Formats: sequence, C-alpha cells, structure tokens
Amino acid sequence: MRRDAAPYLFLLPYLAIFALFWAWPILESLLLSFQNTRVSPPVWNLGVNWGRILGDAAFWDALRNTVLILVIQVPLMLALATGLAVGLNSQLLRAKGFFRFAFFAPVVVGAVAYSAVFRLLFNQNGAVNAALGLEFNWIFDPVGAMAVIIIALTWRWTGYNAIIILAGLQSIPKDLYEAAQIDGASPWQQFWRITLPSLRPVLLFCLVLSIIGTLQLFTEPWLITNGGPGTATTTLGVYLYRQGFQNINFGYASTIAYAITLLALVFSIIQLRLFGRDQ
Repeated sequence: MRRDAAPYLFLLPYLAIFALFWAWPILESLLLSFQNTRVSPPVWNLGVNWGRILGDAAFWDALRNTVLILVIQVPLMLALATGLAVGLNSQLLRAKGFFRFAFFAPVVVGAVAYSAVFRLLFNQNGAVNAALGLEFNWIFDPVGAMAVIIIALTWRWTGYNAIIILAGLQSIPKDLYEAAQIDGASPWQQFWRITLPSLRPVLLFCLVLSIIGTLQLFTEPWLITNGGPGTATTTLGVYLYRQGFQNINFGYASTIAYAITLLALVFSIIQLRLFGRDQ
C-alpha cells in the first residue's frame, strides 16, 4: 500500500457516511424538485414545482411572515446581545462565569420544552396576562402570535450571540481604550469609535447565521402557534413541512427547500457586500 493513500483510508468512513446521509439526500431532493410526485410513480416535469412556486400565494405569505420575523427579531436580538456582551465584559461584574452560563442556558433548553412553556405563559389565562392584568388572547391573535414568536426567539438566542460577541470583545486590544481615555474620549465615544468597528466581523458572522436560521425557522411557529391563527405565523419552514409531510408532496417541498437555500445565499451575499467590504 502506498503511504500517501493512508490519509484517505482514514477519511473513508467519514466520506462514506457523508455521501450516504448528506450528499445523496441533497442530490435526491434536487431531483425531486423537478418531478411531479403527486402521481405514482413520479414523472419528470421541469416546471410543475418551480412554476407553481412563483404563483403560490401561500408560499409568498410564508415568505412575508419569515421576512417580518427577520427584520424585527434579528436586529433586536443582536442589539440586546451586544449590550449584554458589553455588560458581561465589564470589570465591575462579579461572578462572570455564572452570568455567562445563565444567559447561555436558554440554548441548552430543549426546543419542545421551552416552546410549551411560552405557549402556557402567553395563554389567555397564563402568567403574562395575569402579571399585566390583561385578558388578551395572544396565541389566537395574528399580531399577538407573531409577538410571542419574536419574544421566544429573542429569549432563546440573545445569550448565545452575546457569548460570541463577548469573545470578539475580549480580542480587542486594551491599548486602544487606554489611548482613547488619554485623549479624553467618553465611554459612549469609545463604544461607537472603537468597540463597534472592532466587532464588525463578529457582528457580521452573527448576522449571517441569524438570517440563515430565521429562513429555516420551524420549531417555534409549529409548537407555539401551529402556524396560526390562520397563516399569520406560518413560516417557510412550516409551509415546507406541511407540503412534504401533510400533503405528501415531496417534490414541491424540495422546491421550497431549495428556494430557502437560494434566499439564504442571496441575503448572505448582500450582508457580506454591505458590511464586509473591508474584511
């Protein structure tokens, strides 16, 4: 056996698993998107799914809901995460390890468990209404249901992004802040002139990940509001699931999956062009 072949033999098990459980499903899904799977056996029809998606009002409603969550929740979450990271990085804070774990903990909580808790909290007879003295039916009101989804996502992912941003904060040279203090810069000026520009690559990383995650959003809308009321919180992920596993139309579901992939690619490229020019 040639010595230069040994590394590839070590990689072979991983490559085999990758081909079986990743590469083949991805390729199969692409092929399904060009087939009419509502007949048995499926037949090739290049326009049946991709032509439908352009005129599918339900798809565009799901896209609108997804983009609405993206433009509200992601900036709010990243702003909170940045402020939280600055607080966690403060020299005045004691028990930093405890607080870092406490804010990161929501990511560790199972999605099903925390979704059930949020559904109970925002129930008409739940703790939120009791605390606010309201009788508002959050889950069955279109605006209220969307607000619950946004609040739940912000609670779950703010701490996760704060830890990533905290790592970026700790990589900023302290000499910059010392020089700024000597020049008389206030803490607010230091934040805007030193901290934020230095965090640009980290914030861009968090932004791109958040956009991709939001476009794939399924768990919270499905478990908290079931995509309702009506289609008020139906996201692309929920619509994909309904087409694939409720309507048993895997061809159209595959088309939606690739549409999500293309949207994620477009959004990511736009963000990199706008905010990553110097990186």
